[in-house]
Amino acid sequence: MKNNERFIWGILLTAIVFLISSFVSRKLQINIEFIPKSFWGDTLILILSIALICGLKKHVNYKISVPKFKKTLKPMLFGFLAAVIVNVFMTIIGNIFGIKAESHYAFDVMSPLQFFLFIFIYASVVEEVLFRGFLQNILKPLKDKGIKIFKRHVSLPVIIGALAFSLVHLNLITTGAGAFFLARTLIATFTLGLIAGYYQEKYDNNAYAILTHMAGNFMGLMASLLTSLT
Repeated sequence: MKNNERFIWGILLTAIVFLISSFVSRKLQINIEFIPKSFWGDTLILILSIALICGLKKHVNYKISVPKFKKTLKPMLFGFLAAVIVNVFMTIIGNIFGIKAESHYAFDVMSPLQFFLFIFIYASVVEEVLFRGFLQNILKPLKDKGIKIFKRHVSLPVIIGALAFSLVHLNLITTGAGAFFLARTLIATFTLGLIAGYYQEKYDNNAYAILTHMAGNFMGLMASLLTSLT
């Protein structure tokens, strides 16, 4: 497969998986009190992502294994710090311009336990299998191209994976999220995606991306716990 074909098919199939999952999850009428609606869409994304990875294994060199503990510290630390820095910066901007702060819709519909299981753990795994496991890996032959950020080579596959990961969060529009909240989310997810992608590429292991993603969601988990106490 040529590089331009990898780019087209990678973006196209990723978009199709996300759109199909979003459409089907809205149509499903499965009402189980503890399980949020997002679970069914995430599950379909995971199933379709695995199907793509297996079906295109000749072109998608997917690897996942238990990471070495010492090597996980930096990815998790940077994932967490990225979330903190972006949110603090955007909060300051919001205060300067008098923009009212918004919270994630999940805080209103999920308990801390649900947030932990379905956002912190499950959504982190699902999204990383699709955006880093499939999309970034199918684009791996393009990794020599990229840019320098703080003297680190950030490859084109990492950038494309992070951008796609960020843009799908525009679906928060359907929850009534405001423009400033969307901007904050897009910046945060793009930054987190760059870090997750960088460490996956460095260690050639999807587990590092998953752990980085979870670290980025940790602040959300703490916010969910605090919200439940107020």
